[in-house]
Amino acid sequence: MQREQLGSRLGFILLSAGCAIGVGNVWKFPWMVGQYGGGAFVLFYILFLIILGLPIMTMEFAVGRASQKSPVRAYQALEKPGSKWHIHGYLAMIGNYLLMMFYTTVCGWMLHYFYLTASGKFVGADTEQVGAVFGEMLSQPGVMAGWMVVVVVVGFAINSFGLQGGLERVTKVMMIALLAIMVLLAINSVLTEGAGEGLKFYLIPNLENMKEAGIINVIVGAMNQSFFTLSLGIGAMAIFGSYIGKGRALMGEAVSVAILDTFVAFTAGLIIFPACFAFGVSPDSGPNLIFVTLPNIFNHMPMGRLWGSLFFVFMAFAAFSTVLAVFENIMSCCMDLTGASRKKVALFNTVLVIVLSIPCVLGFNVLSGFTPFGPGSNVLDLEDFLVSNIWLPLGSLVYLLFCTTRYGWGWKNFKEEANEGGGLKVKDGIRFYVSYILPVIVLVIFVLGIKDKVMLLFS
Repeated sequence: MQREQLGSRLGFILLSAGCAIGVGNVWKFPWMVGQYGGGAFVLFYILFLIILGLPIMTMEFAVGRASQKSPVRAYQALEKPGSKWHIHGYLAMIGNYLLMMFYTTVCGWMLHYFYLTASGKFVGADTEQVGAVFGEMLSQPGVMAGWMVVVVVVGFAINSFGLQGGLERVTKVMMIALLAIMVLLAINSVLTEGAGEGLKFYLIPNLENMKEAGIINVIVGAMNQSFFTLSLGIGAMAIFGSYIGKGRALMGEAVSVAILDTFVAFTAGLIIFPACFAFGVSPDSGPNLIFVTLPNIFNHMPMGRLWGSLFFVFMAFAAFSTVLAVFENIMSCCMDLTGASRKKVALFNTVLVIVLSIPCVLGFNVLSGFTPFGPGSNVLDLEDFLVSNIWLPLGSLVYLLFCTTRYGWGWKNFKEEANEGGGLKVKDGIRFYVSYILPVIVLVIFVLGIKDKVMLLFS
């Protein structure tokens, strides 16, 4: 059966960016900027995005395009006979399932908050009442399960209509709407009276703020965020590489995706920081920023109900774009393994992902006694840790070694594939860096990511 292809380059870039753009951009990035001193963190983030993210993304795209297979079969098409690289293909598939075991729930939270905001739930509520709503939602497994099921059913239904007719068509509309809503929210926030201090904090690097947060902490935080923001290491980018032709060189395509991803993260900061400073709210309030701090701010804004509703539409689109992209990855792997039709695979995975997502839903209430990392931790923390701190860095390391060593696909084959077509090319000058230095950096990220949890286990 002939492999499906994306209908346009725009579709490829928006789909790849949609996969990268998620809760990490619009939730974690702003509060990390707040926590690590503002503008200086942003500069380090962009630097690490260039030197860490771009090479690995290019490699994922190249493996996908050269193999014309899903991640679970890609290595088998490219590896030398007798090699074991293909084992990572199965691990990448498991990583996609692991990600969706909690991400579908988080996407459901965004839909629920859109409903609450649009229906006027927060109108007239004081700070304490707004803060209590999030805890109330977490205590209701039926509410969270309901929204999670909506996300899963709608997601697989869209993907069941095919690559161009379902996924590409919907993602294009959703991503363009997401970008338009973001720009509108940013303009409103920047024009709010008293927003100047927030813009100053966000855009102007401040050495004192950096020292206060700890220079090493700022650098490590920026390195981690830049690495994780692109969802590299589980074949999330490789799958879209397998759906495109050879008209464009892949380094240039990776740059386009990274720019769009960074634009979204940056614009999220333009929405959040001016508003925080305008209303005298601390910008380093961590995860509470989205579900407690911002609803309180919207409550005090003129036309706050409208702006709050638009914000959670944007959040839902950001989360759902990732869900659709990963669902496509899962479905493509299943189709390659079984030969079953797209619709059968969609139906099977709808049921499977709903079942797999239940522990995360129950982790905040029925299973709240399960605290894998000590008091306050839950099932979501464990699942997020496995994906973010183990699957992504180690998977990225496998792609790096596969594309640069003679035991894998090798530098020559990777470079030829990556440079096919017009646009920015991979140069031999970076070979030493990506072959020897970048793998060490990824290993450092991996060790730093698991260090605290390992020490916790042995304490």
